[in-house]
Amino acid sequence: MKQKIRYYILSFCCIAGITVSMAQAKQIVDYVNPLIGTAPSTTISALKHGLHKENNAQVVPFVTAPFGMTNWTPQTQSTETKCQAPYYYTDSIITGFRGSHWLSGSCVQDYGSMTIMPISGPLKCLPDERGSKFSHATEVARPYSYEVTLSDYDIDVEMTATKRAGLIKFRFNKAGEGHMVVHPNSDEGEGFVRVDTTNNEILGYNPVHRIYQGWGEQAGFSGYFVVRFDKAIKAFGTYQNDHIYSGKAEISDEENLGAYISFNTVPDETIHAFVGTSFTSIENARKNLDAEVGMKNMNDVKLQLKQEWDQLLSKIKVEGQSEDAKVVFYTALYHSYLQPRTFNDVDGAYPGFAGTATTKTLNDTDYFVDFSMWDTFRASHPLFNLLTPSISADMMRSLFSKAEQGGWLPIFPCWNSYTSAMIGDHVIATVADAYVKGIIDLSSEQYKYLLKNAFESPLSYTDYKNGKGRRALEPYLKYGYIPLEEEVKESFHTNEQVSRTLEYAFDDFALSQIAQKMGDKKHFKLLRERALNYRKVYSQKDSTVRGRYADGTFIDDFDKYIRQPYITEGTPYQYTWFVPHDVQGLMDLMGGQKAFNDNLDRFHAKGQYWHGNEPGHQIPFLYNYSGEPWKTQEVVKQIMQTEYSNDIGGLSGNDDAGQMSAWYVFAAMGFYPVAPSVPEYVISGPHFDRISIDLENGKTLIINAKGASSGHNYIQQVRINGSPYNKTFLSHYDFLKGGVIDFEMGPAPNKTWGSKYKSRPFSMSN
Repeated sequence: MKQKIRYYILSFCCIAGITVSMAQAKQIVDYVNPLIGTAPSTTISALKHGLHKENNAQVVPFVTAPFGMTNWTPQTQSTETKCQAPYYYTDSIITGFRGSHWLSGSCVQDYGSMTIMPISGPLKCLPDERGSKFSHATEVARPYSYEVTLSDYDIDVEMTATKRAGLIKFRFNKAGEGHMVVHPNSDEGEGFVRVDTTNNEILGYNPVHRIYQGWGEQAGFSGYFVVRFDKAIKAFGTYQNDHIYSGKAEISDEENLGAYISFNTVPDETIHAFVGTSFTSIENARKNLDAEVGMKNMNDVKLQLKQEWDQLLSKIKVEGQSEDAKVVFYTALYHSYLQPRTFNDVDGAYPGFAGTATTKTLNDTDYFVDFSMWDTFRASHPLFNLLTPSISADMMRSLFSKAEQGGWLPIFPCWNSYTSAMIGDHVIATVADAYVKGIIDLSSEQYKYLLKNAFESPLSYTDYKNGKGRRALEPYLKYGYIPLEEEVKESFHTNEQVSRTLEYAFDDFALSQIAQKMGDKKHFKLLRERALNYRKVYSQKDSTVRGRYADGTFIDDFDKYIRQPYITEGTPYQYTWFVPHDVQGLMDLMGGQKAFNDNLDRFHAKGQYWHGNEPGHQIPFLYNYSGEPWKTQEVVKQIMQTEYSNDIGGLSGNDDAGQMSAWYVFAAMGFYPVAPSVPEYVISGPHFDRISIDLENGKTLIINAKGASSGHNYIQQVRINGSPYNKTFLSHYDFLKGGVIDFEMGPAPNKTWGSKYKSRPFSMSN
């Protein structure tokens, strides 16, 4: 009897232990739902203010390493067309599995991509013919794997990845004829593909074409790939449109070309495709595959990628009552770490910048491309500076490498090329934030490139047209603003003179921060004066910015509530608040604190705030500058509840390389970098009960906010390491020391906390 009792006790303990182990088995990475944002946005401001693709987050369920060279996704859209992502949740047909270089959350285009599609039964090559229905019930999307069943073919598919390679497992559930189709996704009638029966491979490339500067022109490099199969190739061929060439091993520079292999399958047979990618050569695609995958199997690679994501996401640990809130938070953090893109091979090789014919090589670091700078300078890069500063430093080195190769710092570098796709000169703000926070040092030569952007224009019109230098710098320097007569034709975004003026004023301020730290008093003074240029497009009569002619008069026809050609993707009222470096100065223009608050209240009451576009991302935090920080806490709470959710449409507007998501990460932690290059974070209050941030220097910052996850989102008081704290901002340098910040949160505002003038964040006019 004693033995039986002992047996039952041991059995119970084992079962209990298994139960506990299973409960603990959920890793942070398992909170990520990559399908969030893959359907049109259902949020309030997106439906009110967004146009066309602006209402879609434009993210896809990427299986990829953080900052991966190639991202792997199911393909429901078969082109590389501008503003058309490779996957939308609302589609019902999968036409393949793509090695993609889509700029996550954007409205640009995919490039240099390739697609592989399994077929059972008769051979079908073209996307419209070979596609299969699928059900979201069989779809499992994670950062480290994607699974789905192709119902028309009864094939189960699973994908995983490394930084430069993809692994795809195809399970053919029924016996019979089977095929693999490999398609370079060129919309230009170009590309190359070849079947290599000796090595059991299909290899090829897809030439890259630019949009924006040099629309349709070749970018000077291709997306190369090698697909290696673990089933011997018995039959093969190539195709072009409806023409199938059985036994022909190679085809190039034709419309809708590709290659296939054919075989017979037995029930439940599994076939693997191992895909190496590169931007330099087919041989380097093979090297990348051998180096990163080698003899590893599918499970090994999947586990490795899972651990890589979990380690990164675990830098921030959040605790609270809502599991949904954790899903939204960690999905946002995942989306924040997809771009910029690693561009170099494992041996350091990468194509030279801006179409140069030479291949460059670097050692012990990575070279990054696809900087969506107009978006990501605001929160994405500050997030990298906080969590992964060593990677951020590599990104800054990549930007200066581009300058060394092309002669100018790039404003919006995509496709490894210059573009002035968006307005502003925010490479300066991005570098300034990293430099002021001690992430990088600057040499005198690097500093010259920064000054060059701010003070010079290219002597060659061709260089200017191709995206080098600031748009309309000459009239900006002459008038202190860009007058309406200057149409800014040499840019994808024409006109938008007022928005350009506001953004240049901020960039000038950011450069003044660098000049100050460099000890350059001359340029510091000059740039601080230029940082006040926002005043020159402000209309006192309207309490908003307004288009202005060269003679100093404002445009007659004016409605601040609707889009205007001199404003970028928004209304004058929305852009009025883009003075992140001098909120006090803007307040003075409006007539003081009360007038500022009344105006900001009216702005929100009119429903003018549009979270789905980046120029307004600092607006919710502005009440901290005007003595009413409790309103910031209220507005941020509302945005988090209405513009983000654990739903396929739960991401407001284009994610734009992770900026929309990075905003949420900061807001959920309770602070935001309103003015990058100012080493401060403006407080809005945490939305989790406890947050721990593991810093790269080995320190840990603990943020306690009991009750925050259950709706107590108003700050009552704050203590830092036990001492009372009444300022409405936090210092980046204090963050780096680690420690404990205690927020006492409540269900109703404390209108006295942080309301005093001395509690306010930095403004240039303070």
